[in-house]
Amino acid sequence: MDKKPIIVFRDFSFQYFSQSQPTLHDINLEIYQGEKIMIAGPSGSGKSTLGHCLNGLIPFSYKGEIKGSLKINDIESSEQNIFKLSKSIGTVLQDADGQFIGLSVGEDIAFSMENDCVALPEMKKRVDEVAKMVDMDRWLSSSPYELSGGQKQRTELAGVMIDDVDILLFDEPLANLDPATGKQAIEIIHDIHEESDKTIIIIEHRLEDVLHRRVDRIIVLDEGRIIADIDSHSLVSSDILIKTGIREPLYITALKYAGIDINKRLKPGYISTLTINEKTKKKVQTWYKSIKKQEHAKSNTLILEMKGISFSYVKDKEVLHDIGFEITEGEMLSLIGRNGAGKSTIAKLLCGFEKEGKGKIYYLSDDIADKSIKERAERIGFVMQNPNQMLSQPMIYDEVALGLKLRQVSEEEIKIRVKKVLDICGLAPFTNWPVSALSYGQKKRVTIASILVLDPKVLILDEPTAGQDYRHYTEIMEFLLKINKTGVTVILITHDMHLMLEYTPRSIVLTDGNLISDTLASVVLTSPDIIDAANLKETSLYQLAQMTGIEDETSFVQCFIDYERQVKAK
Repeated sequence: MDKKPIIVFRDFSFQYFSQSQPTLHDINLEIYQGEKIMIAGPSGSGKSTLGHCLNGLIPFSYKGEIKGSLKINDIESSEQNIFKLSKSIGTVLQDADGQFIGLSVGEDIAFSMENDCVALPEMKKRVDEVAKMVDMDRWLSSSPYELSGGQKQRTELAGVMIDDVDILLFDEPLANLDPATGKQAIEIIHDIHEESDKTIIIIEHRLEDVLHRRVDRIIVLDEGRIIADIDSHSLVSSDILIKTGIREPLYITALKYAGIDINKRLKPGYISTLTINEKTKKKVQTWYKSIKKQEHAKSNTLILEMKGISFSYVKDKEVLHDIGFEITEGEMLSLIGRNGAGKSTIAKLLCGFEKEGKGKIYYLSDDIADKSIKERAERIGFVMQNPNQMLSQPMIYDEVALGLKLRQVSEEEIKIRVKKVLDICGLAPFTNWPVSALSYGQKKRVTIASILVLDPKVLILDEPTAGQDYRHYTEIMEFLLKINKTGVTVILITHDMHLMLEYTPRSIVLTDGNLISDTLASVVLTSPDIIDAANLKETSLYQLAQMTGIEDETSFVQCFIDYERQVKAK
């Protein structure tokens, strides 16, 4: 490669002052000008810490001991400051709320240009251009804090894109985006890379979604060390993903189930480059025909019912229109749709945080209009999307135990119940840690644990797996599945199509405040009309079915789900 390295780590280690061991060990890495790099790894592997080293949060905000060298544009990073580094590296943070400056979307996007004294006409023109690229041009006068999670992240993306920096660093950019917007974000990042000489670094554990477009290299971290620096074809052909607990692409999993040897000759790193010959087609078809379809038993007892629900946050601007559905006791279903479709609003109405304008909500056939938030909380638990909005205690144990203490549960029982949920949520090693020392994903698990410990009859989780690696995602979802099998009804508000397919037989689909579908998850992700209307994207299993000559794509997707559930049950 003729280009020079723009980022160079040499024997680089970093240890937070609050930790007893280094988070990063002996990092040796060169990233070249114009490269597009993905950094992957399980939670706690050091991905975000590596990103903090690049953008200057380490050592200028997060203090610790540095060994070795990190040079950016030939200058030692420790000799610069955050302002100087921000002119070289633009960062899109995982937690969008922590990056807003302006009082409106337009002001926030324009912030860096205001600092650089750009002329107002040029500023407005550039803001309009970038806002359209991320589909936020209709929201320029809105407050960032009125937006959905995905809209916040798109605003954040626009604010970084507007500055002409050499390096763009994306820290889990897909965490809160609906599938189609996530796909669009990857395409926008791809277009920026193609049209400029910018260096792109994407820190993300959603491998298949990032590999919607080509990357030059994938750096895999585990326990603070680089264990692979590799191209996508080599990575999915190896056992690295399995060993580190990163979710492999669904089409790769299906091919393995069908007995296909995954090797580099197949060009398997992207579904768009995958080579399928007649032998492979026959193997996949034979496997598909051998799968026994599962029947999903359903209770006859209605636990929740919405009838003719309409709602407005502000007068004459309805965000929900005549919503009606029934949920039976013990169901596990997903509530999906584009950002701003009304999913979180439905959860707020069920919990009593907001009051419906029209219609009725029933719990076990009783109208709950007169039930307080506290009374509803005894029946319906709600885990919010942003963990920082739920955390109130400095220590993890105290946070998880808080609800039980307020209900005057005995200290002995509290210890037993808290230990159980911390074990399940993968937080046992951090029992006596301060909440402030946790990553975003770890904070998410704390909030889930704090609700699960109360043993609600209905559990609503808003994006429960955002920021989670596959191992912790699986631990949490398998635990939710276990409590679901005891009769607890679980409603998942999610953009994660893997989660929807894997764990929720039924999906309720919203778009622009309207309920447009209530059907099997496999039907949703193989219906072009629903996919388009709800800003979803088809699963790679759908594409694999077409590539292998299977005409009933919906049946193929459902059979994959059933087969994988059988494999996990064993």
